[in-house]
Amino acid sequence: MRIAHVTDFYLPRLGGIEMHVHDLALRQQAAGHDVEIVTTTPGTSADDGELRVHRLSERLFVLPAEVRPGVLRAGRSLLLSGRYDVLHVHAGPASPLAFAAAGLAEHVPTVVTIHSLLSHLEYAFRALDGAAGWSRWPAVWTAVSDVAAEPLRRLVWPAQVHVLPNGIDADRWRIQPHPTDPRGVLVVAVMRLAARKRPLQLLRMLRRARLALPGTTGLRAVIAGDGPRRPAMERYLRRHGMAGWVSLPGRLSRSQIRSLFAQADLFVAPAILESFGIAALEARCAGLPVVARAEGGIGHFITDGREGVLVDSDAAMADAIAALATDPERRGRIAAHNLATSPPVAWPDVLARTTSMYDLAAAAHHAPIGARA
Repeated sequence: MRIAHVTDFYLPRLGGIEMHVHDLALRQQAAGHDVEIVTTTPGTSADDGELRVHRLSERLFVLPAEVRPGVLRAGRSLLLSGRYDVLHVHAGPASPLAFAAAGLAEHVPTVVTIHSLLSHLEYAFRALDGAAGWSRWPAVWTAVSDVAAEPLRRLVWPAQVHVLPNGIDADRWRIQPHPTDPRGVLVVAVMRLAARKRPLQLLRMLRRARLALPGTTGLRAVIAGDGPRRPAMERYLRRHGMAGWVSLPGRLSRSQIRSLFAQADLFVAPAILESFGIAALEARCAGLPVVARAEGGIGHFITDGREGVLVDSDAAMADAIAALATDPERRGRIAAHNLATSPPVAWPDVLARTTSMYDLAAAAHHAPIGARA
C-alpha cells in the first residue's frame, strides 16, 4: 500500500504521538509498504531518518505553519495528488492539519486515530461539528484506548469507533533486575513538563510520600523530560529543599531512558487526562511497577495489583509510592510478572489491527458517499 501518515506532531519534537507515528511508519515500510509522513512540525533532513517526510513548516510573519490557511490548503493538495491508498490521520485536541486531512475522507480512504482525551472539549467539538459536519465524514474512527474512545463515540454516533492502541517492542525494553541500591528506592517519571501532565502535583506527591517513610528508608526521584513547567518545578524544589533528592535531567533519548529504568524501582504517571501512556508502557515492559491514575488509558495495560497500582486521587498516589517503597517483596513480585508477561499491545498485533482498519476504510470508500448514514 501507499500510506500517508498525517500529523501535527512529529520528530524532532518528542511525545507519544511523535514516537508512535515514527515507529509505526518504520515498521510498515519494513513490511514493504510505501510510507510517507506529512506534518507541520519544523525539522531538518537529519530528523527524518529512513522515512520520507513532507514538512509544511515555513513560517510567515508571526503565524506558525499549523494555523496558516495556505499551508493547510497545500497539505490537502499534496494528499490529493499523492495517489495514496490510505490516509492515516493522527489527531489530538488541537490538530489543524489532521482535521484538514480528515476532511478528504470522501476522496481517499481515511483512518483517523485520536491520541488524546476529548471529554473536556466535547462542547467545542460539537460546535465545530455544527459548522463543518466533521462527524459525518466517511472516515474510519479509532482511538488509542477505550478511555479515549468513549467521548469520540458520543461525538460521531452512530458511526463505530475502534480501539487502535500504540505499539511497543517489549523485548527492546526488557531489562534485568538491578541489585538493591543502598541509597534507597528510586522513583522515576518520564513526561513532557506541561500542566496537562501534572508535574508540579507529582512533586507534591513525592514530598508527601517521603515524609511518610520511616527514617531508614531513603527515597530519590528522577523526572525526565522538558517543557514549560520546568522553571516552576525548579522553584518548588528549591523552596522545599528537595533539590538534593529530586533530579530533573531534561529530555532523554530512548537509550538513556532504558538506562534510567535499569536503575529504578518504580514508575509514576500522575496525569489524569492520559489517553494511553506510552512511557508507562515502556516502564512496565522494563519490569517496573507502575503507579498511575485509574481515570486514564494506562488501565489498558496496567491492572491494579498485578502490573502496578491504580489510584483515584493524589493522596492515594503518594500513599502507594510510600507503600511500595517500603515493600521490596511486593515490588519484586510485580517486576517478575511484568518481565515475564508481554502486554496486549505488541507491534505484530498492532500492525495487524492497523491493516484491518485500512481495509475498513477502503471498503467504506468504495461504497456510495452517504451510504453509512
